[in-house]
Amino acid sequence: MAKEKTEREKMLAGELYLAADPELKALHMKALDLLYDFNTARPSEIEQRQQTIRNLFGKIGKTFTIEPPFYCDYGCHIFAGENMYINADCTILDCNEVHIGNNVLIATKVQIYTAYHPTDPAIRLTVKELAAPIRIGDNAWIGGGVIICPGVSIGANVTIGAGSIVTKNIPENVVAVGNPCRVIRHV
Repeated sequence: MAKEKTEREKMLAGELYLAADPELKALHMKALDLLYDFNTARPSEIEQRQQTIRNLFGKIGKTFTIEPPFYCDYGCHIFAGENMYINADCTILDCNEVHIGNNVLIATKVQIYTAYHPTDPAIRLTVKELAAPIRIGDNAWIGGGVIICPGVSIGANVTIGAGSIVTKNIPENVVAVGNPCRVIRHV
């Protein structure tokens, strides 16, 4: 007989899961404590802030900058490469994995959402949720106020224009803008 999946395993597999599960609540509380430390650290406490992010993320390169405030659900499902820059007021709902490549620039007020709810009201009333992974390729630049929706992959060397809502995959080596975000030229 197969072992039943935990709610976290269901969440990371893209299946319906209960966010109120004790394991997930404990992971979220741990992230909230680390985010509090990060977001309230003095600006001169750079090493302390960086160590807090290293403790929060699943993996992160040696060189990175994240400007506070920064928000996420769990942190441990975020995997980032070298030379990442995240400007102030970024939110990453990492209910599934978020992979961010090397040399990625993320402007202020960017929102990265792996989490979503069922569209069927009967299923939604069960309070079960869903999550789909997000990938951002190397050398991408995500403009201010961009929203990246669940399950989206953004290719390497991509620029996403400010205010765009990315609902579908974006191929490599393009500039894409709008709502919904669409390719306007190749680079």
